[in-house]
Amino acid sequence: MALRRNPIEIWCEADFERPVSLGRSILGLRGAAHDPVAVRRIFLDNAANYRKDDLQLRVLRPGLGNGLLTSEGGDWRMQRRALSPLFSPRQVADFAPAMQKVAEAAIERLSSRRDGAVTEIGALMSRMTLEVLEQTLFSQGLGREPSAFQRSVTSYFDTIGRLDPLDLVGAPSFLPRFGRRRGRPTLMFFAQAVDDIIADRRALIDSGAEAPRDLLTLLLSATDPESGRGMSDEDMRANILTFILAGHETTANALTWTVYLLSQSLEWREQAESEADRSFDPQRPAATEGCETLRAVFEEAMRLYPPAAMLSRQAIADDELAGVHIPAGAVISVSPYVLHRRRGLWDNPDAFDPSRFLGERRERIDRFAYIPFGAGPRVCIGMAFAMQEGIVLLANLLRAFRFELVEGQSVMPQQRVTLRPNGGLKMHVKRREKAQKSTAENFFVKVR
Repeated sequence: MALRRNPIEIWCEADFERPVSLGRSILGLRGAAHDPVAVRRIFLDNAANYRKDDLQLRVLRPGLGNGLLTSEGGDWRMQRRALSPLFSPRQVADFAPAMQKVAEAAIERLSSRRDGAVTEIGALMSRMTLEVLEQTLFSQGLGREPSAFQRSVTSYFDTIGRLDPLDLVGAPSFLPRFGRRRGRPTLMFFAQAVDDIIADRRALIDSGAEAPRDLLTLLLSATDPESGRGMSDEDMRANILTFILAGHETTANALTWTVYLLSQSLEWREQAESEADRSFDPQRPAATEGCETLRAVFEEAMRLYPPAAMLSRQAIADDELAGVHIPAGAVISVSPYVLHRRRGLWDNPDAFDPSRFLGERRERIDRFAYIPFGAGPRVCIGMAFAMQEGIVLLANLLRAFRFELVEGQSVMPQQRVTLRPNGGLKMHVKRREKAQKSTAENFFVKVR
């Protein structure tokens, strides 16, 4: 019941203390690994022995097909090689002006509203990150209203993205999953939208007109550098859906949690606002070298609330993790949510402390103790894109507004493939100059 309601609730206090565990459950032989050495072995040193497990694929493949996130073996390697040039450092930097344009449009929309108006922050961030995809991956637009995509993404995670009881007990795939049945209109919407996007771009290219040099054009022309093969239409659709669903949703949630955490820490909010004012240049949005605090705040938010809160792998052959024998067939879960809060790995692990990611303290973090983008060969291909996007959007928002949590809310994480605030996150959005004046006035009232 907990796995279906909110999978993050399955972890108990002991899981935050022990490095590796293994035992039998209703789901079969399953374990958990939250030790950096074990995580490194699963995702890097012995990665060939650990494949994505069937339960994970049953949840992801109905919506994402056989794209980069769900493919295995040679198929995955071919797709990874073909897509890697699309996310080179130079290519990512070239996308910064488009990200800046999206941020400015969002600020203009928010500025037209009453000062202090209540805003659903998850929806705000989701629209921004979706518009970033429009300006980078699909610079000619999605062919649908962004609000329609937002509704469909929410529907996807609430239906297809929920664990079905039949999946949990390993029932045959031909038995109907009622959640997926409810999600069929969403899948049809995405399939039609993606087919239209591809057809329109191919028609433009075939006409001899100059096509935008965005990710879609690059994707259509992408080839495996080893075999020279292009990507099949099926794989292309799957990867476009992966970018739309996983790409924008994860960054949106990371930004949502960042703004929430800053609203709870006046000290770090002031430091982040000050750096955004002083060091971020809207004319040169790719130049984020001086935005160390903004980066640290964003990374600390992903430590406490990692967008992908659960990763799992199935052992192909026997192995050993931190002295624990792992039989072939055992499914090992690695929860970044647990790993990032493990006792003994982090000082005061449940506290919001971005200084962990500054200076010498950052250098002491084990590479496999912090994995918001995964690790090893299958580390998120869009990691640099997401980090740049997060800093550019966050800097612009903090320069213009102050975000204050609406009182009386219970803010709890809910896992629906990604980790989002359960029931949304409502905040007052105040223009900075008025917010600062209000703070000063309140101070003097208290003094009097």
